[in-house]
Amino acid sequence: MADNASLADHHLLWETMNNKLSHDERIASMTFASVYPHYVNKVEKKGRSVEELHQVICWLTGYSLAKIQKHIDKNSTFEEFFGGATLNENASLITGTICGYRVEEIENPLTQKVRYLDKLVDELAKGRQMEKILRS
Repeated sequence: MADNASLADHHLLWETMNNKLSHDERIASMTFASVYPHYVNKVEKKGRSVEELHQVICWLTGYSLAKIQKHIDKNSTFEEFFGGATLNENASLITGTICGYRVEEIENPLTQKVRYLDKLVDELAKGRQMEKILRS
């Protein structure tokens, strides 16, 4: 009976790891260009501007507007998008829950960066002050 329990535990662990890997892989292969319009719609619906969205993205990634547009035009995956980014030194101050995950506890570095961006966009859409969003 102990063997069956440990086999079941092992199977559950494998499924959990496999689902997590699939989740991380799906995020890595998503394109920034496919998600960007959703960011724009989300913030504009809540009365925030595209300029403010760009400010948030530039703050997090270190990119210029031209570089962001190049990634959109190239249809860069999030892996490519964040691969060339210089993450803001205060990005680790981004905490809280987004999409059911605590961003500060996400183990996969790329997934954490994408969730940082999601969290910042969410804060912008919720009307948070820009100084607080940019952790300044």
